[in-house]
Order: sequence, then structure tokens, then C-alpha cells
Amino acid sequence: MLDYSFAYADLEFFLLVLVRVSCFVFIAPFFSMSNTPRNVRIGVSLCLAVLLYQVVPRRDISYDTLLGYSIIVMKEAVTGFMIGFAANLCSTVVTFAGQIADMEMGLSMASMLDPATKQNSTITGVYYNYMVLLMLMVSGMHKYLFQALAETYLLIPVNGIVIEGDSLIAAIIGFMSDYIIIGFRICLPIFAVMIILNAVLGVLAKVSPQLNMFAVGIQMKVLVGISILFLSTAMLPGAADFIYSQMKSTIVTFVETMM
Repeated sequence: MLDYSFAYADLEFFLLVLVRVSCFVFIAPFFSMSNTPRNVRIGVSLCLAVLLYQVVPRRDISYDTLLGYSIIVMKEAVTGFMIGFAANLCSTVVTFAGQIADMEMGLSMASMLDPATKQNSTITGVYYNYMVLLMLMVSGMHKYLFQALAETYLLIPVNGIVIEGDSLIAAIIGFMSDYIIIGFRICLPIFAVMIILNAVLGVLAKVSPQLNMFAVGIQMKVLVGISILFLSTAMLPGAADFIYSQMKSTIVTFVETMM
């Protein structure tokens, strides 16, 4: 006959593990998408918490009142949110690159709901987001995220978070500088071709003033931009690999600021 009895302290420890895991899952890339059912997120969080509960190093959790335990719960929630937020920051770079590309092609007014960021995004941004996310999932991003979450319990034990404000601000500022560089690298082919096309249209406007370059330029930008967009699709695996590496370093940096 199976024995399902457990100590009250074990339940408290399991709930703390579940809080960190669930907060991470609800903000991490792919799992935080609006088209991912909530039941799936809850199931993944619960199963992952049960698995981690068996291997996470135990430590005594001392508190006197309900407020003390609530503070510990908030610490675990912040830890999970910070780790998931570090991974989610890198996935938003492609949306930024798509907005720049659509601004150059004249498609910035055509927007749709991006299920990853839950905000209105441009067509190219959604295209980049889905393609890069698909490549990251094929390369095993979800496995790395779960492994990184499990290893954080060795570096940041339960109720062991200590946030260093200066280091965290420096990490965010450093990422924002790389954020712009990565975004421009992704959309650089379209950006460069649009500059050349604008120069050509400017020369044609001087050579043939009777032509309406405004009407011709809009159609040419869309046609040339979409052509370059599909021709540069072969460069997306390299961009996805670069974002994957940046995601790893960002998670490590954020974890170091909480140790």
C-alpha cells in the first residue's frame, strides 16, 4: 500500500519550488506566448516542480509569522521572474529588427498581434519572431532553459536571493547596448538595400522630374524589400545562433546579480 504522508515542512519547501518554477514558465520564451494554453503552462510547472523537488538541495527555512513566509514566497517569485525575463529579453530583439525593416519598406502601418510579446507588432517582426523562435526550439532552447532553471538552485538556494542593484543595472544597460546592435545586424540587408534604393530614386527624380517618384518609390520599396527579406532568410540561422548565445550570457549575468 502506498504511503502518501508527508511533513508540513516538505509541503512548504515544495510550494517554494513551485513558485519559482511557475513564475519562470509564465514569462520564459515560447511558454509565455498567448496561444499557449494556461493548462499546459500549469501542467509543465507542476511536473517540473515535482522533478526538481526530488533533487534540489534542502535547507532549513526559518520564519516566525505568515508575513515572513510571504516574504520568502516573494523572493522565489522574483528569482523565477528575473531568470525568465533575462531569456525573454533576447527574444524581443527580432521584433525590434522587424520594426526597423518595415519602417524602411513602408509597411510600418500594417501591424498584427504578436503572440510572443502580446503587443501589436509589424509583419516582418512577427515573421522574424516565429522563424527565430522555431530555430531556437529546434536547437534545444527549451532544454537549456529547464537546465538553467535547475542549476540556479545550486547557485541561488531557496530563500537565498541577494539582489545587487548596481550589478543588475549595469547588466541591463550592457544588454540594451547589445540589443540595438543585434537588431541592426538582423535587418542590415534590408536597411542597406533601402538606402541604395533611396539614392537611386533621388537621382531619377533629378534626371526625370516629370516622373512621380513618390508613387513609384512606394511600390519599389515594398517589392524590393520583400525580395530581400526572402533572400536573407538563409541568414536567420546565424542570427538565431547569435541570439541563443546572447540569451545564455544574459541569464548567467542576471543570476550572478542575485547570488
